[in-house]
Amino acid sequence: MKHLWLTAYNDIIESLRARWFMVYSLVFGGIVVILFAFGLSESRIMGFTGLSRLLVTYIQLSMAILPIFVLITTVRSVAGDREAGVFEYMLSLPVSLAAWFWGRFFGRFFVVFLPVLLAMVGAVIWGLIIGSKIPWGLFVYYSALLMSLAWCFLGIGMLISTLARSSDVAQGAAFITWLVLLLFLDLILLGVMIRENLPPETAVGIALINPLQVFRTATMMLFDPQLVLLGPTAYIILDNFSQAGYIAYAIAYPILFGTVCAALGYAIFRQSDLP
Repeated sequence: MKHLWLTAYNDIIESLRARWFMVYSLVFGGIVVILFAFGLSESRIMGFTGLSRLLVTYIQLSMAILPIFVLITTVRSVAGDREAGVFEYMLSLPVSLAAWFWGRFFGRFFVVFLPVLLAMVGAVIWGLIIGSKIPWGLFVYYSALLMSLAWCFLGIGMLISTLARSSDVAQGAAFITWLVLLLFLDLILLGVMIRENLPPETAVGIALINPLQVFRTATMMLFDPQLVLLGPTAYIILDNFSQAGYIAYAIAYPILFGTVCAALGYAIFRQSDLP
């Protein structure tokens, strides 16, 4: 465990010094600043006002930005070290493969989730300063959703980085993975599958395997409890999950999905020819 946390600490220090982390932090911090600057916290939509309105918009933007940032920066982790010849040096130290792999995983998770959380905390602090009502329930719920989304795509990124033999291939595979998930992002697009006589329950089940769709539907459910925007699909989701059940699923499933991908990546990493 000592080596695991030392590896995580080392990865955190390296990431904090990297230029990509500066850009990554500026993106999420800048989103909050821009939303405040354009007076979004003073607008009203579907009953959401003040900081609630800002957080709803922030999480929608995060869904588009967070996955690709996490994938692109993570896939270079193992693949980049393989190209740089770090493995030969690593194997000469008394650090187990498990400690190194999971240390990199936990360290990278801290780095990718920290700016996202700090941006939301900054919004709450500013809301307190200007006297806005703080939606603590919404803040905790959205923080949990963003944490699960970051964990999920971090696991996917670690799996891709162990399979790819070069950082260029890893980045290409990460981008393709992101595009495939976007292709099945909207349940409406599955109308083609239903037209081919596929049972609606099966089509919705396939859609809800996609962590991006799970995340998107969960964010919609908070301001649209009946999921009217999804049409008849909402009946299948609500009948099988209920609102509270789906919220729990939306947090637990991406974490489980990311953990399975990371574990599979570690199994491949341990059995592969490292150099």
